Amino acid sequence: MPGQEVGTQKNKQTKILLLIFLIFFVISLMSNILGPIIPGIIESFSLSYGLAGFLPFAFFVAYGVMSLPSGLLVERWREKPVLLLAFSLAAIGALLFGFNPRFGSALGSLFIIGMGMAMLQVVINPLLRVTGGEEHFAFNSVLGQLAFGAASFLSPMLYSYMDQSLFTPEAPAWISLLEEWVPVEMKWVSVYFVFALLAGVMLLLIGVTNFPKVELKDDEKVELGKTLKNLLGKRMVWLYFLGIFSYVGTEQGIANWVSQFLQDYHGVDPGTGGAKVISYFWGLLTLGCLLGLVLLKFMDSKLVLVLFSCTAILSLLTGLLAEGNLVLIAFAFSGFCLSVMWSILISLALNSVDFAHGTFAGLLCSGIVGGAVIPLVIGSLADFIGLQAAMFFLFIPLGYILFIGIWAKPLVSNSRVRSLKELFN
Repeated sequence: MPGQEVGTQKNKQTKILLLIFLIFFVISLMSNILGPIIPGIIESFSLSYGLAGFLPFAFFVAYGVMSLPSGLLVERWREKPVLLLAFSLAAIGALLFGFNPRFGSALGSLFIIGMGMAMLQVVINPLLRVTGGEEHFAFNSVLGQLAFGAASFLSPMLYSYMDQSLFTPEAPAWISLLEEWVPVEMKWVSVYFVFALLAGVMLLLIGVTNFPKVELKDDEKVELGKTLKNLLGKRMVWLYFLGIFSYVGTEQGIANWVSQFLQDYHGVDPGTGGAKVISYFWGLLTLGCLLGLVLLKFMDSKLVLVLFSCTAILSLLTGLLAEGNLVLIAFAFSGFCLSVMWSILISLALNSVDFAHGTFAGLLCSGIVGGAVIPLVIGSLADFIGLQAAMFFLFIPLGYILFIGIWAKPLVSNSRVRSLKELFN
């Protein structure tokens, strides 16, 4: 019957959407765990801050390497094989880290996991657009970002839970099983066994799912050769690339070093207080995205970027110089201040050119490599001038983002309404 067929199709579509939102969740969970565990890794391997900076470098440099090639892989192999390859890489990387917890293997495994996460980022949005329908794409994208944000919030809590539960009499049975593989002095290793298990579950779910055929739109296709050469020849393209580089570098610079900073200068336990601050950092970043959606309906995106950049500078300055609970609040609130920057920088960039949006978007995503470079710079500086002074380096990328908000001249400005009544009409 026609009605039953429609209902069956709708049910299938809903299951695929839920799987896509789960992929958003897993990407975030695996990407944002480094910050909480860096103090533990430094202690376990007796690392200098400079060497510790290579941990986020190994992960995020994979984004710079894989963003454009992943777009070509999707066009050649289609979505399902790339998803399976991505989670296979994530599982291999996590097990490599778990069974061989050494600094050298950590760098290799983080690079492998980062490659998988980069591939997932490229696949997920076109698949979401086709599965949910173009008319619902904006709404579903927000739901995807909420799933991503929820995992960012929960990721440090996962580490905190594992850290406090392992090698205790009241540990649940599944955690007790991990005690056979996790060194007692390296409890942070446990999260990578959890990630390997999670990647395995995702492989099973994707393996039994039939995805719809995705026809990439012009603004989703990656074209190399002449198109890429034309883009690379434009000064404006490089300025926006540096904007994305600066944003991701600032975000990861705070997330990866704040727990160590709090331990060094305020005696905060990384497994409890440090993890909580990072959790609130990501949670407020997600909530800020929702507020940003509303603000962008009433204000010019450039003005919103300027306001949030100035607030981020003040919040970071407070976190670095204040005392007591105000430090914890300021660092957590800095996540809220960063919340709108990614989406505004991307939209300003894409609205500043009238061709090759897909290739430009891929090039901008390569700017995620900022998450590799800036934490590494902070760690290297910290060995010479101390971590507190080194984190003042973050004011350079924040100042550059403020400059983008003042300088940008997009061909198309964001659509705005004049009243709440107009917003809901």
